[in-house]
Amino acid sequence: MTLVAGVDSSTQSCKVVVVDLATGEIVRTGRAAHPAGTEVDPEAWWVALQAAIADAGGLDDVAAVSIGGQQHGMVVLDAQGRVIRPALLWNDTRSAEAAAALVDEVGAAEYARRTGVVPVASFTATKLRWLRDAEPAHAARVAAVALPHDWLTWRLRGFGPDAPQLDELVTDRSDASGTAYWGPDGYDHELLTRALGHDAVLPRVLEPAGSVRAGSLVVGAGAGDNAAAALGLDARPGDVVVSLGTSGTVFAVTDAPVADASGTVAGFADAAGGSLPLIATLNAARVLDAVAGLLDVTHDELGALALLAPPGSSGVVLVPWFEGERTPNLPDARASVSGLSLATTTRPHLARAAIEGMLCSLALGLEAIRTLGVQAHRIRLIGGAAQNPAVAQIAAQVFDVPVTVPTPGEYVALGAARQAAWALTGERPDWAVPVAATPAVDTRPEILEAYRSAADAAARS
Repeated sequence: MTLVAGVDSSTQSCKVVVVDLATGEIVRTGRAAHPAGTEVDPEAWWVALQAAIADAGGLDDVAAVSIGGQQHGMVVLDAQGRVIRPALLWNDTRSAEAAAALVDEVGAAEYARRTGVVPVASFTATKLRWLRDAEPAHAARVAAVALPHDWLTWRLRGFGPDAPQLDELVTDRSDASGTAYWGPDGYDHELLTRALGHDAVLPRVLEPAGSVRAGSLVVGAGAGDNAAAALGLDARPGDVVVSLGTSGTVFAVTDAPVADASGTVAGFADAAGGSLPLIATLNAARVLDAVAGLLDVTHDELGALALLAPPGSSGVVLVPWFEGERTPNLPDARASVSGLSLATTTRPHLARAAIEGMLCSLALGLEAIRTLGVQAHRIRLIGGAAQNPAVAQIAAQVFDVPVTVPTPGEYVALGAARQAAWALTGERPDWAVPVAATPAVDTRPEILEAYRSAADAAARS
């Protein structure tokens, strides 16, 4: 049996899966925790990676490995390969003003044309501008800039302060596309210099099936987390992934590059040679957490209550901007409930309005992606909340394309493993993706229209 491995170095933890090359079946797994916070010493990721690999039984019998990781994080290295300061993660918002400054200087349309994205606080370029302005002594020492998965791949291959070969840093298209200084023509060093104040070494971008080596071990290009998840789900053009985590994401696989000057849709690259246009919301599963807590029920009980109310919740609409919102860009917004009457001020109506509101906010994000010419033929609904039968059933009413719910799995790590297999054999694996549920198509357009009206009113208030 030939084995390949995939890694998911996420914000919270490092997961490793070792799978059978022939079938994609998981043979063994490992895990290690990451420290909390929006600023982390990358050494903690390296320690966790080594611990997770050991927990998974090691890599001695593994032929190939790839690392998927959280996008955007800023890892800055000096000329000796040493980390200069703790990495700023994607969810560190201190660079919001730097993002606005970069957009003012370059222009949103020009950024979208050159890189496919318009900078926001999560992107690497904005963190480099923050570093230049807030910590100029640190910025002056920067000889190379890497992202989390780039740096871990470099360390896994034996490089670091004891072997500081910066030109051995490698990455992939998907993670490079989240920097705001990479686009269809490759790295844009003028934009990098504008952000950091000077040029620097950047990881070489490998092709989707490209690889390097760590001794006899083939090491794939790696990927950003969403791109790795898409690959783990074997998503193809026409597929849309809706992920219900604490925050929500909608991303589609398409062959053509996407650029949105409004900044609503990020025109990322995927891990298979195409594009991965994406929108993100701040409020997804946390919406269900809040309303379940209010009603003093479990998530399963919340779902059961929701199904006691009719589709559309008799006009009750929850706009779930509990902690502000990213799509639409309303950081100071708050949640609102409208349409209540004496007859509809009930636990079932509120439960259903919570689930519909969470899903409708993502459905509007999918609309934004589709306005750019992206096709949507099937939705794969993932994340913990997707396993709630009520969420899946209501999703089939909110979205106007068929919904499937894959069996729960570590799809970022599995996508990295699929990439490792591709790098090893030269062929993209045809591994099955098991499905837990396929709710019947039951689109109720009035649900989304009521939500759209309520959200528009809330945005104006």
